[in-house]
Amino acid sequence: MKKITLFAVLALAFGIFGFNNDANAQTSPVLYFCESYGSYGEIGISDRFTTGYLTVMVKADDPLGLSDVSIQFDKYNPSTKSFAYYKKFPYNVTPDMNYIYFSGDDLSFDTPGIYRVFLLDDSGNTVTSGLIEIISKY
Repeated sequence: MKKITLFAVLALAFGIFGFNNDANAQTSPVLYFCESYGSYGEIGISDRFTTGYLTVMVKADDPLGLSDVSIQFDKYNPSTKSFAYYKKFPYNVTPDMNYIYFSGDDLSFDTPGIYRVFLLDDSGNTVTSGLIEIISKY
């Protein structure tokens, strides 16, 4: 009986103090990856791909308010157990955009590994980021 009473008191306490029941792994904006983006939308969303060209997607609830941005790759080095700068690509977007895809000949993951990918504003500040694993095709 004591266990049921304690449970009821705890449940009531959580309800009274209004704990937020929303559990979000990441708030807006979100950066994620797909094989390609076209008239049918996003194709092949994942966080694990083989080497080659990919599309980086950014989705937010509200307009991002950005004009000049960059996508930057940092690659994980298992020897040092840290990420190091790999490459960076500049893009122009419009401030009203809240759903953007970045693709093209630039966004090639040439070697297998773990990458941290950033969307940076024109001052180099991180807007959002994501992790991706690239494996060998063969």
